[in-house]
Amino acid sequence: MKVRKFIKKYRHAWVFLYALIYMPWFTYLEKHVTQDYYLIHSPLDDYIPFVEYFIVPYLLWFLFIAVGAGYFFFTDKNGFYRLAAFLITGMTFFLIICTVFPNGLALRPTEFERDNIFTRMVQFIYAADTPTNVLPSIHVFNSTGIAIAVAHSNKLKQKKWIQYLTYLFAGLIILSTMFLKQHSVTDVFAALVMAGIIYPFVYAPERRKATKVARQPAHSRT
Repeated sequence: MKVRKFIKKYRHAWVFLYALIYMPWFTYLEKHVTQDYYLIHSPLDDYIPFVEYFIVPYLLWFLFIAVGAGYFFFTDKNGFYRLAAFLITGMTFFLIICTVFPNGLALRPTEFERDNIFTRMVQFIYAADTPTNVLPSIHVFNSTGIAIAVAHSNKLKQKKWIQYLTYLFAGLIILSTMFLKQHSVTDVFAALVMAGIIYPFVYAPERRKATKVARQPAHSRT
């Protein structure tokens, strides 16, 4: 009986089935986009130094996304659906873009000025993650998605410190992609533009509905 209640309460877990589409598609791109791809570069990239310490927020991105999605999954089903719609739409566009427009980077340093635990962590990431399929940056897009979801959460509006901490962390993650040479400024800009395009379709209807209700006379809402 408890199992049945649990399944009924969290049946929105079906959304996670999207991983069965995303992961095989992304893995295919990682294995097959190895040459003849467009090199992404912005003149601004040349002014951004490599800073290995940004590996900390970069790696914590995985926890950031998991905790953010988990919070809405367990506490706010409608908020979770909006977040999922935002992320899935952007991640699907990312896959399509990388399929029709193979892209990659040539920004990574060939050697490091310092040898420390942070540079070794960066070396591990470089070895595990190919410098391809970078436009737009999913690190940036998904971090922005979590920040937007938190900004729209009625519960979290009562806990401003959580919202501000989320914005700060999202900002550090976005910066980390450029300071680690994992992404070009172009990738970051493209991710933010994509977020701006998707945002009104996912969150604007909710805002218009709230505004309409607020404008109704009190007696008509009772």
